[in-house]
Amino acid sequence: MASKIIVSGPAAGNFRPVLEKIAKLHSKNSFSLAIILGDLFAGPESPADENDMNVSALINGKIEIPLPTYFTVGKHPLPTSVIEKLEKSDDELCPNLYFLGKRSTTKTSEGLRIVNLAGSLDPTILAGVSKDKYLPFHTEDDAKALRGANSADILLTSHWPAEIRKGSKISLPDGIEAPAGEQYVANLCSALRPRYHFGTTSNAFYEREPFFHRPTEDEPDTKHITRFISLASSDNPSKQKSLYAFTIDPTSSVPLTLPPGTTASPFTTAQKRQRLPDQEQSYSRFSVSNGRDNHYRPHKRSRYTKPPPGPQDCFFCLSSSKVNTNLIASIANDTYLTTAKGPLSTSSTYTNLPSPTHLLIIPLEHSPTLSSIPVPEDRARTYKEMQRYRRALHSFLLSRPGEKLGAVTWDVSRAAGIHNHWQFLPVPVGLVKKGLVEAAFKVEAENEQYPVTFRTKDIGDGTVEKGDFFRVWIWMPSDEDKVDGQDDGGGLVADADGGEDGEEKRGKQKCLVLPLSATFRFDIQFGRKVMAKLLGLEGRRDWRDCEQTDQEELEDAGKFKEAFKRFDWALEE
Repeated sequence: MASKIIVSGPAAGNFRPVLEKIAKLHSKNSFSLAIILGDLFAGPESPADENDMNVSALINGKIEIPLPTYFTVGKHPLPTSVIEKLEKSDDELCPNLYFLGKRSTTKTSEGLRIVNLAGSLDPTILAGVSKDKYLPFHTEDDAKALRGANSADILLTSHWPAEIRKGSKISLPDGIEAPAGEQYVANLCSALRPRYHFGTTSNAFYEREPFFHRPTEDEPDTKHITRFISLASSDNPSKQKSLYAFTIDPTSSVPLTLPPGTTASPFTTAQKRQRLPDQEQSYSRFSVSNGRDNHYRPHKRSRYTKPPPGPQDCFFCLSSSKVNTNLIASIANDTYLTTAKGPLSTSSTYTNLPSPTHLLIIPLEHSPTLSSIPVPEDRARTYKEMQRYRRALHSFLLSRPGEKLGAVTWDVSRAAGIHNHWQFLPVPVGLVKKGLVEAAFKVEAENEQYPVTFRTKDIGDGTVEKGDFFRVWIWMPSDEDKVDGQDDGGGLVADADGGEDGEEKRGKQKCLVLPLSATFRFDIQFGRKVMAKLLGLEGRRDWRDCEQTDQEELEDAGKFKEAFKRFDWALEE
């Protein structure tokens, strides 16, 4: 169903007349929602008394807002009273006025997916996502994280994308220079392929010709179209356009013919990262959409009570407000590395490690399995990066003095899953050499009476497997006198999965695969359960019994990041 949307440029403190104008237009056009870009509130240079009075009136609901209206951060910090209200009210400032934050993915009741990257770039932060959603700055890693949203109907960014005017015949108003575009914004637009991309310029309106994105292998005849619009501030002296209304249907298919004047994408150097299909389609087996915001409540007679969450509700999607940024250790182009929430090991488990070092390697793509990432290039790139992180962690373990350590990495790949990830855990090398790690997994599968057995098999990104599976890699460092490929007596052979990314080819590993099916119930905590028994940590089998305080999480993540820094290849790219 088509929805009418109205978007406003920055109000810069003049939110009362902006909201009144939107309300007046709404009475004649029945908009589904409104969006206000940039600064809704005045900067610190504005008269405090008048500004405080208007803000108080807004917070207390004395300014009527007749339709759902969304706002973001801009160049200036939000007023303290606004932050206090948002923290208490789940980001609803007053009736019908909602805060999008500075890095978010939101699905509205109309089914529209809005991806937002607000605030200014803070170049002083070298790596990592910014953690305070109320501060008016972001990092390039925030933009990188939003690629995990996979798609967008509407993209909001404070900065213009680099090269956006390339191939365009439309000029800016006289005397106005185009803002310096940012490559990371171009990369984000190229990845999400939004139908509309909105930015801001304080004193000018600019609407580029529509442009189409490069077709993919899966959709060779489909050209997704983006319209880029930049809105002026509401109080701009030259009366440039600050409001833009349009109609959009999130369920409509990509047009077969290009609109007149459409150009090729200007993002010649942007990454050719492709979107996933609409998440509601991806999970159509589980969900019954009823149009409510961020919820998929089935009809009363439906046997499916709770479908897997989409990116906006996923704890592993960096674009989600629910992600725990305390744990993030490294972010690459297609994957990221975190310390585990409620780690199995503790800081005292391995005296030669600075932290528990129970880690997760997670794709940015919101996909239940690696094999379900539809674009082969994206899937290959993601798998390659995950393996590169794993090998870097092996090198990190090799560098530590004292007790020699091997590692176990396990993966639960299920089509009914939520967001695929690998768990990495160090293990005393003696347990690997004696074959006790392998035996522990096989014995536990027998104890659980699973009607299948482990196979020794390298399945790569999982596409060769026809169904669901549990996989575990068991790795140990090579003895200096061993030759690559030589059996060590315990069935492990030299690790051949290395070298192509510049990592040293070190160690020996075995990959075990347990096929899963609907004929038996598989415990998704199977890997943790096995390792807890093996390491004598059975009291920590459930991660919820091992949760740390925010401060403990930050300290452990910080210690690991510092120790891992020279092995973190993502810092160099």
